Amino acid sequence: MRAIVTGGAGFIGSNFCNMFAQQFELLVVLDSLTYAADRRYLTCDPSFAQFVEADICNRVAVNMILTTGKIDTIVHFAAESHVDRSIQSADKFISTNINGTFTLIDEFNRHRSTVKSPRFIHVSTDEVYGVAEGNSKFTESTPYAPNSPYAASKAASDLLVRSYIKTHNFPAIITHCSNNYGPHQASEKLIPTVIKCLVNRTPIPVYGNGMQIRDWVHVADHCRALWYVLTSGRLGETYNIGGDHELTNIQLINQLCDIYDRMYSPPTPSKDLITYVADRPGHDVRYSVDHTKISSELKWHPSSNVSELLSQTVEYYRNKFTKNLLEQNSKIK
Repeated sequence: MRAIVTGGAGFIGSNFCNMFAQQFELLVVLDSLTYAADRRYLTCDPSFAQFVEADICNRVAVNMILTTGKIDTIVHFAAESHVDRSIQSADKFISTNINGTFTLIDEFNRHRSTVKSPRFIHVSTDEVYGVAEGNSKFTESTPYAPNSPYAASKAASDLLVRSYIKTHNFPAIITHCSNNYGPHQASEKLIPTVIKCLVNRTPIPVYGNGMQIRDWVHVADHCRALWYVLTSGRLGETYNIGGDHELTNIQLINQLCDIYDRMYSPPTPSKDLITYVADRPGHDVRYSVDHTKISSELKWHPSSNVSELLSQTVEYYRNKFTKNLLEQNSKIK
């Protein structure tokens, strides 16, 4: 495969590149290096991955890479993804998530006749489905009901891809994953935010009553699932990816506090830092993903050692934020 990985210097994209770069004949990491990305996240051998700094909305850049690289595969991670930011201002979400996706699929559709076995993997989110009611779980046939500008922009991008599948026989697969955790995630997301507060011993903000439920999957599990989809998935299909690990936000935060206290013995109990704040507008109550399809068809299953993976995640961000704190103190002196 000769591939472009968009958003490859971001959270999930960098983990995917680091895990699978050597499996490609050519891998071009395309990233505009927003606040959520960092080239240093790419630890794969540079001889296996080329980096291009460009926006996915840039047709000239996309076309140039497709043509000169003889690209037959695109794995599309690039997206604005933070719900709070989308509530404050949705402009960038419309530009990147909708217009950027359109640029990619439109240019790849023009280009695909020049290569063998073209394939486009569109990485999306379970948030397009809205709220999982009662004990139900999102399946691939669950109707879309996005409740935030972020989710709406991802739903729109999904539908653009689907329209090209139906209209142009476009060789794409759509995936919807539940909440990811692990290394390289932007500091504004829930788990890094909590750990940063634990390191700095500052209040841990909890939206509303903290009873919102999320299904959590480790980023490495998500990347493995995407590799299975890329190499064995059926074109034109949708696959849901879930972690089988539902927690309320307050349960997760308490668990992170317990792990942190056990590992680092802070002077006061970390749970004392928990502070309830006003809930965010339109906050979905529960997400829950049924991954039966990908598990039965492609034999993918999420890891069961969640406690160990969460401990590794706490250690990763504790080291990161401790280093940042030391650097800040050094500059002050």
